[in-house]
Amino acid sequence: MREFIISTDSTNDLPETYLKENNIAVHPLYYIIDDKEYIPGVEDMPVKEFYRVLKEGKMPTTSASNPINIIAKFQQEINEGHDILHLSFSSGLSSSYNNARICAEKLMEEEPGSKIIVIDTLSGTVGQGILLMKAVEMKKAGKTIDEIAKWLNMHKQHVIHEFTVSDLNHLFRGGRLSRASALVGTMLNIQPILHMDDEGKLAAIGKVRGRKKALHTLVDNIEIKTDISNLKQVFISHGDCIEDAQYVAEKVKQKYGVEDIIIQDICPTIGAHTAQGAVVVAYMGNSR
Repeated sequence: MREFIISTDSTNDLPETYLKENNIAVHPLYYIIDDKEYIPGVEDMPVKEFYRVLKEGKMPTTSASNPINIIAKFQQEINEGHDILHLSFSSGLSSSYNNARICAEKLMEEEPGSKIIVIDTLSGTVGQGILLMKAVEMKKAGKTIDEIAKWLNMHKQHVIHEFTVSDLNHLFRGGRLSRASALVGTMLNIQPILHMDDEGKLAAIGKVRGRKKALHTLVDNIEIKTDISNLKQVFISHGDCIEDAQYVAEKVKQKYGVEDIIIQDICPTIGAHTAQGAVVVAYMGNSR
């Protein structure tokens, strides 16, 4: 049986140290500001600076993982005698999964005996990170590439992502909210509660008045979506609002007794759409 490596898209929002320690190959999803292309992990903009330019009114665009880059990364691993388990960003939000799948099929035709399994995680940010960490854990426990892929496909829709954003105007500029809704929502201090649905797409599940109420709703919804006795770990990612992320973490600890809470920045590729002030809470639950 050939050795295999695990790779993923740059939208996983796990610490760089973790990715390096576990030899995770990362496929970048680019973002563009003022006609300049930034490549996560290669030619990147510091996260603080990225959110600063967003606050100044810049409107970045993003692109899926590049097929040329995907082929190069897959080919390198094949040349080194490795099979590949690749965890992609949600197909409901990006063409990265489809690009990786097509590239994998092409290479397996050209390289008989090689195996590349591409998983559509239907997830993003730290939700994608949850699945990546599980794959790494299973690999360390001696599970095969096929056993891990089967588990991921069976359980990926149990990864809950719920979040709120503070910049409704940014959602309007990105085409995700009408001008009228953004204007009224801002005037009334409306905070949307959104989640990633079973198709890996973003969907609104509620709205509340006030930032603190929105953060408390993210915490309160945990007991609706999961069996609290099985809740061991919670992931929180944020768009340059560490105080809000820490506030949510403290409330999770107080309410559910969970001590293992990982807080991470939302990467620029996702932050280009969620903007400054987004807070995501992700964990394994019963259903989305």
